[in-house]
This record gives sequence, C-alpha cells and structure tokens, in this order.
Amino acid sequence: MQAHGHNRTGKGIMQTMAFTAPGSRRERFGELLEQHHRIVFKVAGSYARLATDRADLAQEIRAQLWRAFPGYDESRSFPTWMYRIALNVAISHLRDAERRDRHSLPLDESAHEAALVGGIDEPDERVRALEDFMARLDPLNRALLLLVLEERSYREIAEILGLSETNVATRISRLKQRIRNDTSFKG
Repeated sequence: MQAHGHNRTGKGIMQTMAFTAPGSRRERFGELLEQHHRIVFKVAGSYARLATDRADLAQEIRAQLWRAFPGYDESRSFPTWMYRIALNVAISHLRDAERRDRHSLPLDESAHEAALVGGIDEPDERVRALEDFMARLDPLNRALLLLVLEERSYREIAEILGLSETNVATRISRLKQRIRNDTSFKG
C-alpha cells in the first residue's frame, strides 16, 4: 500500500512514473550507460582481440543492454546488472566466433598484426602477458579474472556470474595459482 506519495521501495511516485515513461526511460538508460560505459569496453576488450571485433562486440552489448533495460530493477546495482548482461553477450559472442573459426581457413595473423600495430604503442610486456593469459582461459574464468581486476567484491562477482561466494573464492584462488605457475609472467 502506498502512503504519502511513496511506493514500497520508498521512492516517490513521481520518480517511479518518470522512470517508466518511454522518453525518459531512454534518457535514463543513456545516463546510466554513459556513467558506466567503461564496463562495456572492458568486457569487449577482454573477449575480442581485434579492434573491429571489439567495436562489434561493444555495439552488441549496448543493444542487449537496451533490450533488457525494461526488466532492470532499480533496487539493484546497475553496474552489477550491466556486467551480468555484458558478460553473457561476450561469452555468446566468443562461442559463435569459435564455431565460425572451425569452419574457416586460418589467415596469416602476423601480417595482420603488423598492419594493425602501425603507429600504435605496444602495451608493456606484463600487460601483453596478462592479455595472452586471459585469452587462453575459458569464458567463465576470463569473466572472473576481469571482475577481479576491476576490484569487484566476491559478493558482487558471485551475483554477476551466478555462483556462490565460496565458489568465487575457490576459483579466484585457483586462478592466482595458475598465474603464479604461468611461465609468461616469470622473467
């Protein structure tokens, strides 16, 4: 039951009505996306190596966020909701790319990398080693490492990935051990 112009969550009726109006919903989505746009780029950058693939994936993530936005519950953390959708899109994108790659001929990647590098500064050796390590991980562990690098709490990681906090802690511990054992980080 509503009293004094507030709904059950304590938000004013006017605020709730403004959020649900079609024009303002678009504006609210735009504001939230602008505030948290780095999430889209970090996820896309972790799941796509080439600039064109990253741009395509980022666009796909934005489109899915917009399609899912009517179901977003404002009482929940927007970045957590955003990560969950972005990672699901990225993992699906990765699976689709793997299916496509099984049915295509390999290109001479060294020629393409040389053309792409051109005037772009190379990341330092440790960053490159981390990127290569992440590229070898399965999609779930890649998502987990990305969220750890983003300094998300175990609780938030668990919510985003649909795992228990105990499972998150165990997986993070195993990932840390894999990183320690990986020869590309030694030297």
